[in-house]
Amino acid sequence: MKNNKLKRLQAVLACAAVCSLGAAASNAAATIVINNINAAGVGFNDPTPAAPVGGNSGTTLGQQRLIAFAAAANQWGATITSSVPITINAQFTPLTCTATGAVLGSAGATTIHRDFTNAPRAATWYSQALANKLFGADLATANADINANFNSNLGQPGCLTGTFFYLGLDNNHGASIDFYTVLLHEMGHGLGFQTFTNGTTGNYQSGFPSIWDHFLVDNTTGLSWVNSTAAQRAASAIGINHLVWTGTSVTANASVVLRGTPRLIVGGVAAGGAAGAYALGPASFGAPLTNTGVSGDIMPVTGGNGEACAPLSALDTLAVKGNVALVVRGTCGFVVKVLNAQNAGAIGVIVQDNVAGSPPPGLGGTDPAITIPSGRVTLADGNIIRTALARRSRTKSGVTGTLGLNAAQLAGADSLGRLLMYTPNPFQGGSSVSHYDVSANPNLLMEPAINGDLTHSNVLPQDLTYSLLLDIGW
Repeated sequence: MKNNKLKRLQAVLACAAVCSLGAAASNAAATIVINNINAAGVGFNDPTPAAPVGGNSGTTLGQQRLIAFAAAANQWGATITSSVPITINAQFTPLTCTATGAVLGSAGATTIHRDFTNAPRAATWYSQALANKLFGADLATANADINANFNSNLGQPGCLTGTFFYLGLDNNHGASIDFYTVLLHEMGHGLGFQTFTNGTTGNYQSGFPSIWDHFLVDNTTGLSWVNSTAAQRAASAIGINHLVWTGTSVTANASVVLRGTPRLIVGGVAAGGAAGAYALGPASFGAPLTNTGVSGDIMPVTGGNGEACAPLSALDTLAVKGNVALVVRGTCGFVVKVLNAQNAGAIGVIVQDNVAGSPPPGLGGTDPAITIPSGRVTLADGNIIRTALARRSRTKSGVTGTLGLNAAQLAGADSLGRLLMYTPNPFQGGSSVSHYDVSANPNLLMEPAINGDLTHSNVLPQDLTYSLLLDIGW
């Protein structure tokens, strides 16, 4: 089975071979067994000394990795219900990466099953862990239920250089990548948060749809994937903002988790043709956007190519103080730009993208020192706004910007409140369709890229992962 990839675009449990983990809650319980398949001395068996961190009491790198896995598995075990133990084959291994981006992990069901006793839908594929739960016994005793891989090269030169997994259990990861969150995400895939239909061709696996496909609808044609042709499925898999999830649990709870859609409202006496509403990619740091929003004159940073990668000059400080700063995406991190503008007195920051593309992605990063709101606009929208700023004084532009939320439209949902699925164009193998869309606000656990503002929750009111698993049969 294909694995789904998580990317970054930007009590002691000592067990060397097999960890058997159980967890129970008053209304849910499942046992999760972790098979550590790393060789001696590497991955989950890495003997490199490590100081305990963030509630993780392991004293070697391998121990800390296993303890984090145990904690995340216990959380899932307390969330779902199954009388059949769930087995995960897990290892650290080299995964795709560059100096600026990396696949953090990949996971998926090892086998799939259909037409078993108690299957809710006939002629439909179910992931092994879910099929076992529904059947009441192990349908493939020779196989683990889930395969999971984690990037052993992360942080090394050429692989998201200098950024490593944080192995604490307290989510205090700072600029590092929270391994606990990655574990929750990958186990979610293995439990069934994935389709087995080929998104590039639209062809079913061996001629049959997956349970996932019964809840996918193209909101332009009104057709579900089980009522579409292969060509129609392939088209909707790259139809940005077109593919939605129609399960009742997710739809009913969308408004519990999601906030309004981020937007930038441009107005003022000098706005002219630039006046109007613009899509805004929200930041994962700083003050959250609100329905009321933060308003001020938009003033561009002009020094340093407008990137705000260094403390602002006296002239730019005069311009942005008490106003909304407009900066350009470039050679430094978003938190650097926004903090420099904040230190110069800006009340908000608009980051203009430097490459074409829509909708604008959010701004990633973490810095507790940032207390103002910020967001990203597209290259084209930024150019429209800049045209209106051509005539301005040193401290005022007459072009106002309000960074806020459109409460009438949930971020990450269509106009009917149905969750959008991730459907970039071109298709991204291992990511497209089997994730929530990146437009969700707040960010959700099962988006294709990890975000620094994620909590350790997989349930309401913070997250919609378990809600979707309920829709497919958990």
